[in-house]
Amino acid sequence: MAMTAGGAKGLTNDINVTPMIDVLLVLLIIFMLVVPMSRKAIDLQLPDPTETTQSSTPPPQIVLEVKPGNVYLINKQPVTKNDLAKRLTEIYKDRPEKIIFVNGDPKLKYSDVIYAMDVSRGAGVKVIGVSPKEVK
Repeated sequence: MAMTAGGAKGLTNDINVTPMIDVLLVLLIIFMLVVPMSRKAIDLQLPDPTETTQSSTPPPQIVLEVKPGNVYLINKQPVTKNDLAKRLTEIYKDRPEKIIFVNGDPKLKYSDVIYAMDVSRGAGVKVIGVSPKEVK
């Protein structure tokens, strides 16, 4: 077929971008809805590093130490992993302030410390503090 100088007859190769834009907008809406729902966080209260003053009689604090080998210490008293939830429930059932400090050994996996925090939360603890260093 011959082309004339006045006009072109034949096939044109124009891309129809409207369906691609529609798909792009649908994907954008899906990601805008999914991303905020997938965020999970753990609320922690870390101690203020600049605060060094202590009262003459500190309040009785519960410190849960997590050691390697599934060793748990509540205020230096050993507790087995199976008895941890029961012991924490006994401690916190009559306490007005439901605060615990968790001290994890640096050699532990993060999931072991999270397990101890989860058991504490299940025992009725409202505030979990993470102890930044070894408690003496």
